[in-house]
Amino acid sequence: MHGIGVNAVPASRCCDFVCCCRFYHTDFIIPIVGGWDSRLQIITIACALYCYAMQENTELSAYGRHSIRQRRFGKKMHHNDTLTIDNSEDGSRLDRVLMRHLGSSRRTLILRLIRKGNVRINKKRCKPESRVASGDRIFLPISLREPDQQITADIPASLLSRAEALPVLYEDQCLLAVDKPAGMVVHGGSGHDAGLIEALKQLRNLPELRLAHRLDRDTSGVLLMAKDLASLRTLTESFRERDMQKTYFALIAGHPFAHAGRMTSKLAKGIVRGGERMVIDSEEGKESVTDYQVMIEFERDGFDYALIALNPHSGRTHQLRVQLQNEGHAILGDNKYADRDELAAYKSLGGRRLMLHAWRLRFDHPVSGKPLELRASWPGDWKQLLM
Repeated sequence: MHGIGVNAVPASRCCDFVCCCRFYHTDFIIPIVGGWDSRLQIITIACALYCYAMQENTELSAYGRHSIRQRRFGKKMHHNDTLTIDNSEDGSRLDRVLMRHLGSSRRTLILRLIRKGNVRINKKRCKPESRVASGDRIFLPISLREPDQQITADIPASLLSRAEALPVLYEDQCLLAVDKPAGMVVHGGSGHDAGLIEALKQLRNLPELRLAHRLDRDTSGVLLMAKDLASLRTLTESFRERDMQKTYFALIAGHPFAHAGRMTSKLAKGIVRGGERMVIDSEEGKESVTDYQVMIEFERDGFDYALIALNPHSGRTHQLRVQLQNEGHAILGDNKYADRDELAAYKSLGGRRLMLHAWRLRFDHPVSGKPLELRASWPGDWKQLLM
């Protein structure tokens, strides 16, 4: 068994082999049996290398493949290969631009392709957080040029009927706010073909309708949406600059020692038993701040719990759930973060779901600038624990 480098192969004896190697830019050692006397061995190795290169070619960026074709054949990219940024998207993050244009259900694919270099801004590599400017041309690989299947997918009739019956808290030419019930996903993805936003797009004929923020599937309350991109960007900026005031109510295990205070921690994604969830990470985590106020304390059948108001100043994933669990007062019904004993005690009282409710949202209207306050009434299944 001999190890011979690609460049060490005599070109006169294996020109096909060398050309194949150079074309795919391979640079690795190939074991050769019995030297180079047999042309059959050379052909066999060349075929094996070709198969290997074709397999690796699936990992090459679509941008790179287009570049190769342009150099070899002088062909230009088609206009549908790129997305040109207009004034409405000037200054936006690349990943958010693509999700708005291609569908939030493709978020995972978009992020992966950007990081691999398959998506480029003006022919340059970029990051998901890169900012785009008006006139920029974003190259899209083949997998992102097809229409979003989630938008055209059939939406279950049950979801459409539930979405149509939702209470509308506010609506005008650029905003729509509804009272979302617990158990309803807000968008498709993660095992769900469609969510509330897809159903409302179809029911109200609003193809540009987009989520201004998100609520967990098991969280009820105010859900705000924008009907146009300009309003969405203004609302997103309000959330980012903490001009948007959010108030949640939660029923938590135990009685907090301090009836009011501020929870400050750094949250990051972690892998634990049962899958991925947010954890406290003082080094890698992002800062998360929440003010709280205990409203009422309860004791029933030896189990202590309390009603608490929460005012988050940041919008991290599962922020309220993780911070309260870290304080020793997990939200009742939280199957992801609460202790088993707390879950068992809660269920013995007749509880079934996560007791977290987005009660109030205060913000300035994105067009008129006038202050708005939206409230969602108490869910019916809270009454048995509040009385």
